[in-house]
This record gives sequence, C-alpha cells and structure tokens, in this order.
Amino acid sequence: MAKKTLHALDFLAKPDKYPVRPVCVVFGDDPFLRRQVIGVLRQTVLGGEDAEFSLTVFEGRSAEMKDVLGDLATLAMFGGGQRLVLVEDADDFVSRNRPTLEDYVAAPCSSGVLVLEVRSWPSNTRLYKAVAGDGLTVDCNAPPAARLGRWLGSWARQRHNTTLDPAAVEMLLEMVGPELGLLDQELAKLALTAEKGQAVGVEQVGKMVGGWRAKTTWEMLDRILEGKAPAALEQLDRLLAAGESPIGILGQISATLRRLAAATRLIVQAEAAGRRIALRQALEQAGVRSFLLKKTEGQLRQIGRHRAGHLYDWLLKTDLDLKGGSALPPRMVLETLILRLAAPELRQPSSAG
Repeated sequence: MAKKTLHALDFLAKPDKYPVRPVCVVFGDDPFLRRQVIGVLRQTVLGGEDAEFSLTVFEGRSAEMKDVLGDLATLAMFGGGQRLVLVEDADDFVSRNRPTLEDYVAAPCSSGVLVLEVRSWPSNTRLYKAVAGDGLTVDCNAPPAARLGRWLGSWARQRHNTTLDPAAVEMLLEMVGPELGLLDQELAKLALTAEKGQAVGVEQVGKMVGGWRAKTTWEMLDRILEGKAPAALEQLDRLLAAGESPIGILGQISATLRRLAAATRLIVQAEAAGRRIALRQALEQAGVRSFLLKKTEGQLRQIGRHRAGHLYDWLLKTDLDLKGGSALPPRMVLETLILRLAAPELRQPSSAG
C-alpha cells in the first residue's frame, strides 16, 4: 500500500520520525521549503566534516542517467557511509528517464541515496506510486494560509530561539505575505533584537520587518482603502520597478482584504436572519486584531458595502488572471483591482454596517 505523501512542514517539524529512503522526491513550488528539506536530507545521510566528499549534485537538464547511476553505485569516500546524489531541477530528467527510474526504485543501490528535486510530481504515474510505496516523497508546495500562523510561531521557537505574540504573528503575515523564505529572514532579524525571555510584539515587528518594500506594500494598501487611487498606483509602480512579484504583492494585501470581505458577509448574514451586528464586532469575528480595529473600521466604511461584497470574487479573479487566466499584463491586472477598490468614480454611497 502506498505511503501518504508528507508535507514539508510535517517533515521539518520531526525529521527523525521519517527515515530517509534510497529514493527521495522533493517536489513543489516553494523554493524555501525545498531548500530546507534537502538540507535535512543531506545532514541525515552525510553528516560529519567530510560530508561534501560524498555528495554529488547534477543539473537536471544536462544530467545523464548513466552518470547518476554510476555515482549512486560508488562507495562513499570516507567513513564507509552512503553517498547522496541530488538531481536539481529534475523535471526534464525524470521525463527522459522514467522507465529506468521505475526500475531503479524497485531495486536501488544500498550505497547511495537518490534525491530528485522537481516542481511537478503527478500522482497518476507509475513512478509516483513506486516512490510512494518504497521511497520518501515530500510535498513542498506552499501550505494553506490557515497553517502559516502555527508554522510561524513554531519556526520562530525551533530555528530562531524566540517567541512571537499572537498579534505579532498576524502582523508579520500581513506585512510580508505567504512567502516562507521572506518570513524566515524577518524572523532572523527579529531574533537578533528580541530581549531574552520576552516575546516579540507588534511594535518590534512594525519597526523591523520587511524593509522598504513591505512598508511600501502596506502604504499602498492604506492608500487603496482611503480611496486614493493615484497614490496607490504610484506605490505599485515603485514595487514593480524594484522587481517585486505581482503574485507576491497580491498575497501581501489579500489577507486584509479577505477580512473586510468576511466582516461584510457577517453583516449581510445577520441582517438576513433579522438581526443586527455592529461593524466592530463583525471585524473582530473576521479576525481583525484589536490594535487594528479602529483603522480597519474606517477603511471598510470607505470601501462601502457594495464593493466589499464583491471582494472575494475580485480577489479570486485577480489571482487567476495573474496565473495566466488573462491576456492582460500583470501590472494591468493589479491596477484593475486597485481602481475597483479606490477610484472615486467607482465608490458606492452606501457603507457597510
């Protein structure tokens, strides 16, 4: 029976629970998670000061199967341990050598561990099922948003020897977005300035996190929610000119906008049931932290109930369009969202609550 594919967060939390197998596949779209998982595999298989002598790294597009198999069959140079052979960016390598890899998984060399790093790992292939049954498969796709907060708190303790207030976790996610590599970098900076025995709070996050790009994104969102479209578009231009990813920008502003949408939905549902709910109460139930309530209440009133009711649909459409669902350039996709939310001529007279 095939073993369940592990998510990287589970593997990294307790790597000793999951023994390394002769064939390991590390797949998914998050480079930070792939890097962390491969690091653990290297340490587990090789360890020691002479580990690099027993490691071979191939580039997937140019790697030849015979060379990979040759290295796997070669005894480690020091200590009599195993070799580790890593094929990076291995999607093309897997496509070219699928039958041979299927045979190898069935009868791997005892002298080496093969690690395939791929973006895509379809579950309907014989190779997938073979590795799932006899190897180790680690999913490095970005985790759901609901899991990021728990991960951030535990990662801060485990890897950076610091703790975060719940409000600081929320603020970090809002400022940085669902980018695990960037979140890890910000945790490292916060840990250097944290006082021993005290949790990092929102004030430290506000002062230390994100550099000018995160602060510019934060300011852009404020301008959007104030109805100041030209200023918001100017901030967007600065971010894109600096090389910021359009999908990353959307990720950083989406959490706040979804809370506004959720609060509006709570108000509408209450009215449909013949009840009334205060705007601040709806925002609290939607997950807005206490230190942001006053500001967010004003922002939701500025957007208005009509537009807030469309937020879920607009965010979904923007996300799909940025991922290839539209012929428009990414800049225009983001500009469309900004104008929908901020342009004066699109504002509605009614207000939420």
